Amino acid sequence: MTDDIRIDGARLWDSIMAMAEIGATANGGSHRLTLSDEDKAARDLFARCCADAGLAMTVDEMGDMFARRRGAEEDRAPVGMGSHLDTQPFGGRFDGVFGVLAGLEVIRTLNDHGINTVAPLEVVNWTNEEGARFAPSMLASGVYGGVFDLDWALARRAVDSGASLLDELERIGYRGEAPVRDHAFSAFFECHIEQGPILDAEGIAVGVVNAAQGFRWYDISLEGFASHTGSTPMAGRRNALLGLARIAQAVDDIAHEHAPLARGTVGSQVEVGPGSRNVIPGRVNFTVDMRHPSAETLAAMDAALRQVCAESAADIGLDLSLEQISYTAPVAFDADCVAALKRACERLGVSHQSITSGAGHDACYVADRVPTAMLFAPCKDGISHHESESAEPEDLEAVCNVLLHAVLDVAGVVN
Repeated sequence: MTDDIRIDGARLWDSIMAMAEIGATANGGSHRLTLSDEDKAARDLFARCCADAGLAMTVDEMGDMFARRRGAEEDRAPVGMGSHLDTQPFGGRFDGVFGVLAGLEVIRTLNDHGINTVAPLEVVNWTNEEGARFAPSMLASGVYGGVFDLDWALARRAVDSGASLLDELERIGYRGEAPVRDHAFSAFFECHIEQGPILDAEGIAVGVVNAAQGFRWYDISLEGFASHTGSTPMAGRRNALLGLARIAQAVDDIAHEHAPLARGTVGSQVEVGPGSRNVIPGRVNFTVDMRHPSAETLAAMDAALRQVCAESAADIGLDLSLEQISYTAPVAFDADCVAALKRACERLGVSHQSITSGAGHDACYVADRVPTAMLFAPCKDGISHHESESAEPEDLEAVCNVLLHAVLDVAGVVN
């Protein structure tokens, strides 16, 4: 009865483009930081679309939005679909948004065809996946997965204003009452652009994600002594920026030592003080991001980073503060959910391959509690987190059709 149904690709594309108008940038990207006015507008648009589709909305304490379509067996836990609506600063139009609106398009398609599922279905918008305004990333799904404490998460401060996440949830009207961890799913699927070049380069329509690499985020501070650049001899200087330079090179070296799968980056959030051209930098605050699909290798990279930070600080005479603010273990997604995605690809006759995600996603934390899997769509040249991020309508349509048929497979159809 359902083998021949397909989503409306034009409607999906129009929905993504409508969302892209909120926080649109001059260079064709999107700028919707978590709990900003733009994020509120995006949430409001999503809520209106869900209401138009006959869905009931629940919002939890972290501002996560759950739009529910009833099932024949309401006592069964729903099958979830979704991702996030927040973006990177001057980011792209597809990262995260595609996953939320693909879930909505699945619901709209079932409504169009009068198809009812046995299990209820839910479309989810997770709060603060990007972590650009409130660190760390995947904050709300991390609370859901039990990685972060709720009160700790609500106390995170915005990098632009210093306001807490709780303050901003209340300001934009998305502080819900539902307990975060009380929400149940029988399965969860997340669609996303690949954020890598493999599918685009090889002309493959769908990536079936069976695993995701782990990552560690660090906040690091080096404290030296700010003194005059002209009158302070080179010997004995306590230059905090010199310490950063050595550590930045070491982070790159550590990643190369564990090639080809390792990643190591000093991020672009760097603060140097006191801020004068003729004063030696006395203080520097920066971030480090390290990734690998093996927990053991990631632990070795962590040890190497800690050693080089300690040695660099001691050599220059700096005080070191190093805090790991986030750890996401490598994830192996649920075999049954992955199999459902592969069956859908084969049923639809679309090219696909198994793939490991190089980025973190909400699904990685959801997978700690719920059978979970992901789908990737190709993105041009693998570019993401940038205004030039691009995806083709037919590629997004193909992935959304796979999502549709996998969800029907798992949720069951009323005869």
